Amino acid sequence: EVQLQASGGGLVQAGGSLTLSCATSGFTFADYAIGWFRLAPGKAREGVICIDGDGSTWSADSATGRFTISSTSAKNTVYLQMNDLKSEDTAVYYCGADLGHCGWSFINGDGMDFWGKGTLVTVSR
Repeated sequence: EVQLQASGGGLVQAGGSLTLSCATSGFTFADYAIGWFRLAPGKAREGVICIDGDGSTWSADSATGRFTISSTSAKNTVYLQMNDLKSEDTAVYYCGADLGHCGWSFINGDGMDFWGKGTLVTVSR
């Protein structure tokens, strides 16, 4: 059974940091690109950042310079380190997996093979 379990969300003040984790199981970790997406009230789902089995990464403009993605194959887990958080980062964050590399599907999440449940990040002013 494929599972992606996101965790680490919470309440943080603007300018603060938070680390999210996405623990995976049930598929060959190295064969998949895994990314983070977010869904804020009244907005469309947005791809945030992605890493593939080769360690190549992609990030949206909103994340570049503030967010970092990493992975550990030993734990089949992907991490999202978020720094200098802003109120506009408030959203439910989801991790998704797609066979191959960080491609166009990570722009908005259409076509992801697997999804995990979300974790809420709230950034207060």
